[in-house]
Amino acid sequence: MAAPNDPASAADVLSQSEVERLLAQVAEQENSVTVLKQGDEKEKKDKDSIQPYDFRHPVFLSPTELRRLRIRHEDFIRALAARLSIYLRLEFSLQMSKLQTITYQKFAEALPNPTHLSLFKVEPMRGVGILDIHPRLGLTIVDRLLGGPAHSITADHDFSEIEMALLDQAVHLILSEWCHHWASVQELRPVMLGHENNGQFLQTAPHDTIMLVLAMEAKVGDCLEQIQIALPCFTLEPLIRKLGHITDAACEAEVPVTTLRWNRNFDEVPVPVTAMWDDLILTARDVANLKPGDILPLDPKSIQRVKLRLADMPKFEGNLGTTGGKWAIAVTNVMKTALSN
Repeated sequence: MAAPNDPASAADVLSQSEVERLLAQVAEQENSVTVLKQGDEKEKKDKDSIQPYDFRHPVFLSPTELRRLRIRHEDFIRALAARLSIYLRLEFSLQMSKLQTITYQKFAEALPNPTHLSLFKVEPMRGVGILDIHPRLGLTIVDRLLGGPAHSITADHDFSEIEMALLDQAVHLILSEWCHHWASVQELRPVMLGHENNGQFLQTAPHDTIMLVLAMEAKVGDCLEQIQIALPCFTLEPLIRKLGHITDAACEAEVPVTTLRWNRNFDEVPVPVTAMWDDLILTARDVANLKPGDILPLDPKSIQRVKLRLADMPKFEGNLGTTGGKWAIAVTNVMKTALSN
């Protein structure tokens, strides 16, 4: 057993600074994760910066990106409803029912059968998009374009060539309006590729492709059905990236400070200026009995609360004094009523 004064036992005792340094190293190791990058490179990152990824339910968009897309598509829906109402000369209401990311396979399996699918491409982006319109809604739109009252029409037959051509006009209007709402980010142009009436026959993307699906509840006349626009997320990736840069730049942009400039045309406009204070209160009888030589007692503090009126409007407060043998007012502050005006 080592003696208390043994130099070897004293050397084994850690100082307070050494203990704190060891604790800091342990905390750093617990809060950091070693990440293996391309080329067998290793990098330490903060544990909070690592986000879990669910391969069974993949999510391509972050909450911030999804919120930006939701705001942009809400504006798109309002503009599209107004444009379709003008196009059909009848009120056409639209309401967003959902905006989500799902796999291509789940989207195709959830499509009704039969349905009317329009395949399109957004130039110059890559990937094929899908516009799904319920046949009953499509036939109601066609009936309205032919002069009908827009009553719900039973979808008991396939679209004829004339009906297909008329419905394509409405589809092109929808896609053009969608592209128009991205004009501030990038110029886009819709191109129609074809049609399909069964989602099981679609082969526009691999089954595991993540799709952004916008579902809208459409009502025209007495017909209430759904319209869906689905686009691969890799198609939207460049747009989302540019949209984020534009939003960040707008937030960082400083608001220019505008200085007020005097209009020289007012230089010669006469403005009556009067000074007054309202600390003295007299009755109507006292005012009626006033005569030359009467003395009115004033509060000495009133000379510190003189109101300066410009064109009979109170604007400034000041102190009463003299300069050059004349009465004068030293302006001390601007009245709140003047600031509000």
